[in-house]
Amino acid sequence: MENTNDTIIELIDVSRQFDENTIAVDHVNLRIKKGEFVTFLGPSGCGKTTTLRMIAGFDLPTGGQILLNGKDISLLPPNKRPINTVFQRYALFPHLNVFENVAFGLKLKRIPKEGKSVKLSKEEISKKVRHALEIVDLEGFEKRDVTTLSGGQQQRIAIARAIVNEPEILLLDEPLGALDLKMRKEMQIELKEMHRKLGITFIYVTHDQEEALTMSDTIVVMADGTIQQIGTPVEIYNEPNNVFVADFIGESNIFSGAMVGKLKVKFCGKEFACLDDFETGQLVDIVVRPEDVKMVSPEEGQLKGKIISVVFKGVHYEITALCGKNEIVIQSTQSKTVGEEIGMILTPDDIHIMEKAFLTNKYDGYITKKNTVCFGDGEFECDVTQLYPGSHLDEEGYLITKEGKKIDLTDVDVKVEVGLHDISMSDNIDAGGATGHIISIIYKGDHYAYIVRTDETEEDFVFDCEDLWNENDHVSILIPADKIKLTLARPEEEKE
Repeated sequence: MENTNDTIIELIDVSRQFDENTIAVDHVNLRIKKGEFVTFLGPSGCGKTTTLRMIAGFDLPTGGQILLNGKDISLLPPNKRPINTVFQRYALFPHLNVFENVAFGLKLKRIPKEGKSVKLSKEEISKKVRHALEIVDLEGFEKRDVTTLSGGQQQRIAIARAIVNEPEILLLDEPLGALDLKMRKEMQIELKEMHRKLGITFIYVTHDQEEALTMSDTIVVMADGTIQQIGTPVEIYNEPNNVFVADFIGESNIFSGAMVGKLKVKFCGKEFACLDDFETGQLVDIVVRPEDVKMVSPEEGQLKGKIISVVFKGVHYEITALCGKNEIVIQSTQSKTVGEEIGMILTPDDIHIMEKAFLTNKYDGYITKKNTVCFGDGEFECDVTQLYPGSHLDEEGYLITKEGKKIDLTDVDVKVEVGLHDISMSDNIDAGGATGHIISIIYKGDHYAYIVRTDETEEDFVFDCEDLWNENDHVSILIPADKIKLTLARPEEEKE
């Protein structure tokens, strides 16, 4: 990445690995501009806080570089960086009043003066503290006991304590997490205003999509230690890069479909004109936001459906219609009645098409002496004769080729492929060939898309299933032997 004059922080191929199997941040590249409000957004465990800690210096990258104004600070200790951090837990000193809490860092600070390193005077400290309290709207609170303040006021004191040191960058790690909903919404607006007043760079961490959309100039969506998408709130919402982003940001109808012509896509059993250009025949994922579905009479609709649910949400009704096997969620100020037939219209601008992230499961594996196959952190029954067309197994389990050659397949390396519809799961942990935890569930109209990750080597099984399970459920993976496709990893090598 090129360094430009307006870049303050740059992450170049940054990784953080905690042990052999735990990669918290995986080759992240990011450039943050001076004065920007950037939010790292994602679910728990996605790597956003680890990334923030590496920028702050509390954690060191195991790979890559972190540049501040073009200089490598990857190994610089936190106190040498012009960066301050505000945490979810305010960490205020209960035995000090508001003024003393805010002034704490300033009293320790030394500045160069006439060739010497000197402490700030009482007058200088007092002036800086008063200015910081004005910014957070708490002027006149200097002598108050911090334990008598509300959660929102305590959080503002924590922010004042951070900004009084005049950092170039302010890091905020889920700072509103401990506040109630009303206070959180008020603080979102106040933080955005503080950012405007200060003009410094804010880097914010949250799992709350509304916070990110409300405050940010730029949102960095993370999952599994990698960046899924970088963009403005409008770009992230209207043009998600993949199903994960579409599902995580806002409400979405997500469907599986296929391109059937130039700017023409088929899903929910119907063909629609669209604006996204993909190859004819390509399998795709389709996102339609609930507010973009227009309800009309059944005769006028491109799609027809029956209302199965109506929920009043305050500013709109959330209406669910069953269209064939697909559920379609609609947000409208107009109410409907359960059982009512409606038509639905989708204009090309309402349909966002994305490349499918997963078309099949592929693994490296090997054959055991029992003629089973090991892959994906498990062992499965399979048909090894597909490795040599026309072959069969003799009574001892050796493979006999159509030419009559006898082959021992033990430890032969193979490539394994399993389709998205060929995997199922069971809550009987001993029933399948591998076990893992459900780490992702995305509803796609008439089925759920699951990712199950194994515990030992963190292999992923991606598949579709009509039944609803719970995230984090511990399950076993079932794959019929005839659904496991095998090919030799090194066709030129045949084991005698």
